Amino acid sequence: MYRYDEHDQRMLDERVRQYRGQTERFLRGELSEAEFRALRLRNGLYVQRLAPMLRIAIPYGMLASRQLRQLAHIARHFDKGYAHFTTRQNVQFNWPRLEEVPDILAELASVQMHSIQTSGNCIRNTTADQFSGVAPDEVEDARPYCELIRQWSTFHPEFNYLPRKFKIAVCGSVADRAVVRVHDIGLVIVRDAGGATGFEVIVGGGLGRTPMIGTTIREFLPAPELLGYLEAILRVYNQFGRRDHLFKSRIKILVKALGADEFRARVEREWETTRRTVPPLTAAQIERARSYFTAPPYEDIDAAACAGALAAARATSRAFDRWLQRNVGAHRVPGYAIVTLSLKRTGIAPGDVTDRQLELVADLADAYSFGEVRVTHEQNLVLADVPQPRLFELWEAVRAAGLATPNIGMLTDIICCPGGDLCSLANAKSIPVAEAIQRRFDDLDYLHDLGDIDLNISGCMNACGHHHVAQIGILGVDKKGEEFYQISLGGNQGTDAALGTILGPSFAQEDMPEVIGRILDLYVAERHGDESFLETYRRIGIEPFRKAVYGASH
Repeated sequence: MYRYDEHDQRMLDERVRQYRGQTERFLRGELSEAEFRALRLRNGLYVQRLAPMLRIAIPYGMLASRQLRQLAHIARHFDKGYAHFTTRQNVQFNWPRLEEVPDILAELASVQMHSIQTSGNCIRNTTADQFSGVAPDEVEDARPYCELIRQWSTFHPEFNYLPRKFKIAVCGSVADRAVVRVHDIGLVIVRDAGGATGFEVIVGGGLGRTPMIGTTIREFLPAPELLGYLEAILRVYNQFGRRDHLFKSRIKILVKALGADEFRARVEREWETTRRTVPPLTAAQIERARSYFTAPPYEDIDAAACAGALAAARATSRAFDRWLQRNVGAHRVPGYAIVTLSLKRTGIAPGDVTDRQLELVADLADAYSFGEVRVTHEQNLVLADVPQPRLFELWEAVRAAGLATPNIGMLTDIICCPGGDLCSLANAKSIPVAEAIQRRFDDLDYLHDLGDIDLNISGCMNACGHHHVAQIGILGVDKKGEEFYQISLGGNQGTDAALGTILGPSFAQEDMPEVIGRILDLYVAERHGDESFLETYRRIGIEPFRKAVYGASH
């Protein structure tokens, strides 16, 4: 993973020093609330419903074990003993004291972490496929390009006050695990006929109040042109994006208003200008970025012998077998596996992890995965390089820590925002709904029979829980001061990304498990063979689900 050089560290230490002075001036009354707000947001600090919330960047989801231990230390000494991982591969602390945030930032800087540009109208943390570098279906590792984007975008003077926040995601695999089509800019690594690396450039995706699937404006952008083309897109947005209306300020609104062809034409014209100020990346620059993401010292492992040993272990332990089915994936190197640690145990807020669990995962990363951990879009953690002969002992360790729930990709692997329990923007609580659904369907036999189903929950229209692209999406709404929940069906976050369709009128919180049950009962009754929920939905449409939930008279 990327290691800071002296310039990176000096810049980060200076930022901490500056923010410490800004906080001290605010506490002395020398800065107004409005003046301090812009400063704290640039350093990832929100004021939420009950306390400040500090959002920390995890560039393209990569963490070293020493960084996990520092997060555990911060959770223990500056918070309430836990942290929360988000859909943008960031981590949040929900209870820091405002006056102690500079100390937290100093602790983070000591392990090359920060909260810079995790909020505000700027380019946010760039995300990537959590399996980058190890996925069998990978075209090319996305992380070097993410790092180049990080270095280009951090403190970029022209894009520090954009019309609105701006998010970029990069995917280097055939499967889209980075959800690139619902980002302001999504980049998919592709190869041309001659084998050269480039990008499909997708612009104008996003969720929130006006959800949209992004539009491809370039089928193939040569890799050396990446930063210049991104600069051109951002300049067009910065110049023509609306600043007079909060809900119409994202780039997706500009793309829709201009039309894809006109937006593309403006970017191409701007690109001719930016190429004079942002020259193409050289082969040396790209290779330097790649040099930080070289393969670890893999062992030569007899894959055939591993398969036999695993088959024997699976035959003696049904629980281990289920974990292998759901939480362990194929690796590009024979004899290794990708392991996803579930942060979705019933009774625990999705994405939450305790200080002790963070320390354990750090120890496991050192012991089993070359000292590295990945954060997923789905709010789980990944050990990306586990030797197959050690899977059983790893499973025993993570099971004892409550991190081995075999539900990855299933109904109870719920994406969930903090909702009304913590967020001041939320219309309704999210966490209790997630827990109620998990408890209702806490039957592994039933879940395995259902197969893969995405269920996402957002507490408000900002859609931090990505409910729009879930196969079953839940949105918290306010009805005359009371919390209700709207359901949508048929969303998808993959390469054929789609937005869900609203099922009908909303429901009270206590009704949600029963409503989800009716939806699932219809799916089981209507599916053909091993047809997935999404396949069944696309075949029969939404009307049968409406009748199953509301009755024939609806």
